[in-house]
Amino acid sequence: MKHCPIIVSIAGSDCSGGAGIQADIKTISALGGYAASVITAVTAQNTLGVQGVYPLAPEIVSQQIHSVMTDLAPDAVKIGMVANAGIVQAIAECLEKYKPRHIVYDPVMVSTSGRKLLDDTAIQAIRNELFPRTTLVTPNLDEISLLAGKRISNVAEMEEAGTFFSKEWNTAVLIKGGHLNGNEMTDVLCLPDGASCRFMNEKIQSTNLHGTGCTLSSAIATFLAMGCTPEESVRQGKEYINNAIKGCADLKIGHGNGPLCHFFAPKKLQITE
Repeated sequence: MKHCPIIVSIAGSDCSGGAGIQADIKTISALGGYAASVITAVTAQNTLGVQGVYPLAPEIVSQQIHSVMTDLAPDAVKIGMVANAGIVQAIAECLEKYKPRHIVYDPVMVSTSGRKLLDDTAIQAIRNELFPRTTLVTPNLDEISLLAGKRISNVAEMEEAGTFFSKEWNTAVLIKGGHLNGNEMTDVLCLPDGASCRFMNEKIQSTNLHGTGCTLSSAIATFLAMGCTPEESVRQGKEYINNAIKGCADLKIGHGNGPLCHFFAPKKLQITE
């Protein structure tokens, strides 16, 4: 019987197609995986911003996860927007029941403008219920600062915070340094055994960066599903997203922060015996 890597995204819907479930499905498909989806919230948004967020009932989220898990048995799970504590609990209970091999969580906690997107009850539920069940967490600087209770603003502080949380949650932590000052971007991956590595590249000048966090985390989940190590999955995920950013740098879609070029060089479905 032949098989292909199956990845399910648990996230919010972006009607403009640049982020959330839509970006995840594009990314997984472009890398040769099979994408399934569980919608946690319907959003009204575009390249100019978010106009509305409408969370689904936790039982509907749970039912979607059960449907996918019992039939498709995904190799990896990517989690994005969770919206509230009830949805967090529903996801955590499903993860505990089905125990998927790889779980990548992009904690969508802070908006681009710096506003908290989740209340303290939801953040505490994420700390207690989601983080300890993940394979890898991918916070940006604002999110790791929120979790740490202090501003993280340089690579040394990123590595210190990543090492602390990796041990606390027994999961790999990739802190994204896209908002660091300077022309070089550094991401730091910290592993539960205390090891860490840095991924550095020149910043790409572009106004089309909508959905970068969603895209990177779903790319990493796809490579994990294909059997890559966390380090190799991050390396290949970053290579993919850099090319996706370059591919749309001069593209005009919408009037604001445009989307990435997910299909700059799509792969066929990766089928194995």
